[in-house]
Amino acid sequence: MPQEKAGNQARENPRSAKAGHPRGLYFLFAVEMWERFSYYGMRALLTLYMVKYLLFSTEKAGSVYGIYTGLVYLTPLIGGYIADRYLGPKKCILIGALLMMLGHFAMVMPDLPFFYTALGFLIVGNGFFKPNISTLVGKLYPEGDGRRDSGFTIFYMGINIGAFMAPLVCGTLGEKIGFHYGFATAGIGMLIGFLIYLWGQNRYCANIGNAPAGKNNYRNPENRDKPLTKTEKQRIAVIFILLFFSIFFWISFEQAGSSLTLFADRSTDRVIPFLNWEFPVSYFQSVNPLFIILFAPLFARMWVELSNRNKNPSAPLKFSAGLFLVSFSFILMVIASLISETAGKVSFLWLIGVYLFHTLSELCISPVGLSVVTKLAPARFASLLMGTWFSANFIANLTAGLFAGKYDSLSTPEFFMIPVLLTAIAGLFAFIFARPIKKWMHGIN
Repeated sequence: MPQEKAGNQARENPRSAKAGHPRGLYFLFAVEMWERFSYYGMRALLTLYMVKYLLFSTEKAGSVYGIYTGLVYLTPLIGGYIADRYLGPKKCILIGALLMMLGHFAMVMPDLPFFYTALGFLIVGNGFFKPNISTLVGKLYPEGDGRRDSGFTIFYMGINIGAFMAPLVCGTLGEKIGFHYGFATAGIGMLIGFLIYLWGQNRYCANIGNAPAGKNNYRNPENRDKPLTKTEKQRIAVIFILLFFSIFFWISFEQAGSSLTLFADRSTDRVIPFLNWEFPVSYFQSVNPLFIILFAPLFARMWVELSNRNKNPSAPLKFSAGLFLVSFSFILMVIASLISETAGKVSFLWLIGVYLFHTLSELCISPVGLSVVTKLAPARFASLLMGTWFSANFIANLTAGLFAGKYDSLSTPEFFMIPVLLTAIAGLFAFIFARPIKKWMHGIN
């Protein structure tokens, strides 16, 4: 297996590492940062654009938002399969970046057909891009490397630096000047990420992701289709179990771009008193990524230190903690909603508190989930199973959008009580079944 050996040597070469991690991690960090800038810049404006510019009803806007954000996470299943069987991760990332760039620039056109065409380009492009860049991050580390969870948490910071900048830049332009200026800026962000990838893919990831996984990992082509072992089947089952729990987290978390945006627009006092300035609604979309930037290094260090002391909680326990935290965040929303019904608009500090607990929850679930898929998935199915992992977001985003469409049909306290109960119950089950799930991981934490 000369190619695999070369890849492992590249991963372990101390000259290719910075602060204990391969240099390729920081290259992929930069590419993902700009891709997420484009995605979250557009997402911060999408619901407002549909309601205020295209004049969609709240229910229709919620449905379109849910279908779009859902399909964005379904197509990685196809992109992962194509990478594993035909093109390899690196070529798929290139195709995806190009399609997404075209999609963002199509949003600049005001006509409705361009709007739906743009969403189509973004959906397909994301399918090629998203599972394969995460797979490349996993390939930077040899099997059993305790730095992997930490590396994915650092990579996750790249996602959130882009997500933090995007609403401030794209949101300001979109709400203060014109929506299409915000969309154009998102397109420029994707262009920057595309150019960085062209420049660095062979400098920092030369020995990984060049060919389909089946060809890289087996001497004989017929071995690509050999039956899975019992251990492999149980590890794959764990991926699907954790995927199931993550759905409940994402249904709640993805209210940020829909119902929480509407609450911020209608029920939140956004005036900063000493400046006498009302900040744009889209700025709230920067709060969660800002907290990620602040807390991700602490979580990355914490996972490494706990791993070194053999006290790192298992992935199911991390998921359980994350689900309880997001449940608590929506308890805050229920309280804020009750106050707004009697006293009018509430302080913006309520939403900041909600996003703080969203962040703590997210750091227990999302980067951990990405890392665990790369550890549990058989090598020949790495990108496919990463795409399958993102299918949880498809189900969650579709459900979240349809649920957000009912925002005007229920009282706000009743509306926000639903995610409180869903995530609390899911967190309880994740905690109860943590030990048998860990057993099926067969020594992988």
